[in-house]
Amino acid sequence: MTTRTPLATDDAHKSDMLITRSNREAGAFSPRPSAVKPPLADVSQLEATASESPTTLPTLQQIEAAAQVVYREFQATPQYHWALLSQRLGSECWVKHENHTPVGAFKLRGGLTYFDRLKRRGVLPGSVISATRGNHGQSIGWAARAHGVACSIVVPLGNSLEKNAAMRALGVTLIEYGTDFQQSREHAISLATQNGAHMVPSFHPDLLSGVSTYWWEFFKAVPQLDVVYVPIGQGSGACSAIAAKLALGHKARIVGVVSAHATTYADSLMAGRIVEAPVSTLLADGMACRIADQAALNIMAPHLDHIVKVSDVEVAQAMRDIYIDTHNVAEGAGAASYAAAMQERHLLRGQVVGTTLSGGNVDAGVFAKVLLA
Repeated sequence: MTTRTPLATDDAHKSDMLITRSNREAGAFSPRPSAVKPPLADVSQLEATASESPTTLPTLQQIEAAAQVVYREFQATPQYHWALLSQRLGSECWVKHENHTPVGAFKLRGGLTYFDRLKRRGVLPGSVISATRGNHGQSIGWAARAHGVACSIVVPLGNSLEKNAAMRALGVTLIEYGTDFQQSREHAISLATQNGAHMVPSFHPDLLSGVSTYWWEFFKAVPQLDVVYVPIGQGSGACSAIAAKLALGHKARIVGVVSAHATTYADSLMAGRIVEAPVSTLLADGMACRIADQAALNIMAPHLDHIVKVSDVEVAQAMRDIYIDTHNVAEGAGAASYAAAMQERHLLRGQVVGTTLSGGNVDAGVFAKVLLA
């Protein structure tokens, strides 16, 4: 087990925000992504659960096949080198625009490949159920509708009104239950057992194959990337970035990004076991997970360069910056990647930086308040 120790930097605020790979013997940390650092906790140290088997990452051939499934619904999303964002960051900055999918977020890719695999295996169910804060639910709702499958989605009470409306518009039966994602997830599992519906998880190899296509697109389009910042909710985005990097043999370092108000993944990777952490973010709902997924941790541990924690204040500033500089709307989790890069901008001079606008589904009232703050 590793121990958490403060970083020795000149900026105390940034010290509290950044976790780098841990030294298991000394418990020491290095703040620089370019420095030589020992790995995060070994995969073997992470707690195993009896119900989980190791997740195999998709190969290049599998990612390419998944892309053909995705492209039946929409074409590759763009990535742009934005001059003003680069000027603000002090480095060449690229943005992958997953806000340009038909549901406004990257999650759709995974839903499409998940249902395609069910159909190919001849086990397409009559009904499905899942839990979400919004974007995963839209993905499952879209894919279920395309296959003629009834879909129910459980969301926490007080969930985004506009994400809820978007799911209902896709034919989803929306169930509001619990105070956070974890309670909604547990309720969905219970309902699946009671009703005989197929429970669609938030993390699964058949989701990863689809989500990997967006990082495959990004790495192919910008081979000169030195580092990419990946938001972590339940883990499919970060694990898919790892899969695409390995499949293509890309050089980029992968930095995970968590909300400073939802730290289960940062804490779990630090401890070498699942650590439940309270969720208090008011803005980054797509990262509002209380309990990390073991299979995702197993993949992240040996492959993430380090993890950055971003506060709601930093996320709000990134939402404003992205809108001012590109006139694209980013939801909280969708702005977290750029927020993390901005936090580490003093370390990024001379590097080519990849960020992702992973989703743009923010309620109008929330976005208005952010812009006017």
